Amino acid sequence: MSNLVQGMIQREAEEKIRSLALGFPAVSVIGPRQSGKTTLVRSVFPQLPYVSLEDPDTRAFAGEDARSFLAQYEKTGAVLDEVQRVPELFSYLQGVLDRHQRPGQFILTGSQNFLMMERISQSLAGRVGIVKLLPLSMRELARHGIETGRYEDLLYAGLFPRPYSSCIHPRDFYSSYIQTYLERDLRLLKQVQNLSAFQTFMKMCAYRSGQVVNYSALANDCGITHNTAKEWLSLLETSMLVILIRPHQKNFNKRLVKMPKLYFTDPGLAAHLAGVQSADDLCYHPLKGGLFESLIITEFLKFRLNRGKESNLYFWRDKLGHEIDCIIEYGGWDPVPVEIKSGRTASSDFFKEIAYWNSLSGNNPDRSFVVYGGDQSQRRVAGQLVGYRDLEPILPYLE
Repeated sequence: MSNLVQGMIQREAEEKIRSLALGFPAVSVIGPRQSGKTTLVRSVFPQLPYVSLEDPDTRAFAGEDARSFLAQYEKTGAVLDEVQRVPELFSYLQGVLDRHQRPGQFILTGSQNFLMMERISQSLAGRVGIVKLLPLSMRELARHGIETGRYEDLLYAGLFPRPYSSCIHPRDFYSSYIQTYLERDLRLLKQVQNLSAFQTFMKMCAYRSGQVVNYSALANDCGITHNTAKEWLSLLETSMLVILIRPHQKNFNKRLVKMPKLYFTDPGLAAHLAGVQSADDLCYHPLKGGLFESLIITEFLKFRLNRGKESNLYFWRDKLGHEIDCIIEYGGWDPVPVEIKSGRTASSDFFKEIAYWNSLSGNNPDRSFVVYGGDQSQRRVAGQLVGYRDLEPILPYLE
């Protein structure tokens, strides 16, 4: 799909991380495994000693004598990688940060969002600035001069940095990734006894990319209980491998769907789990629309997270089946509707739901968008048509 990356791809989150390090004594960068956290923080803070707590000897020292371990870095500060591996460190770290109150003293990374946030809220609340880092965005690839070809190539290869910086094939990368996640991260959480059942569950979630979650159907397909399906989906969400987009509650006197929609934060991971063998397979694959929708929704989400903000994305669907794929909550203004279509040729049908929403809400067509799989952006009577590579007209509503 692309030539190997020369040099590190500059990440948009860098600016936010730098600004937080000027105000907070610690900054935490969290995100899914392999999203580029370590590479990013080491490039932003080259002056700080780097300590990996994945290393067994280092982890043993930090766990057995946290006070002495941290004493080594009181003067210099440090990047502590995968710090959730040693939970004992957090309470001792609190004392060190309070003693010095020096901005940017410790930079913490972790790929177990749930454990990291739990420890931070228990011991380091108010002392840590937090940035969530997802895999690369299309903007970051484009700015680095990486040509992505067809969007099917992007959906298949995904956006994790590793396949772009090495000769590893996406199939091999994702196969290894899933095993690492199952055998290391999930064992750490101790909430999943049957790893093969969980892997089946992940596959069933992948088939539902871009769909409203039906917990009962999901549980039945996997041979697990309704509650287990909810718990396991919550695990995938806290691992930042999936996101659940909640329904917007603007009802216009209509009955609305109440369940969230499911998206993987990386389309390549979902494609691999669903057994897609090549980018060409995706041209006529039933999952293509859902994966394309995932790509655009997560592009919006990355824009927010890279600026230290939480999601402002929703969807809207009434009981008659009218639906808007993405509703952006924009400050105190009216919400902004965005429809997402994988077709490469624009059709007036693309604007049907936008026109329906605008007739109910009184929303201005200038603030209505259809993102599609083609390259031509143009103004239409019902709204703006936006090519998937050029999301710039929508980004101001994500600020």
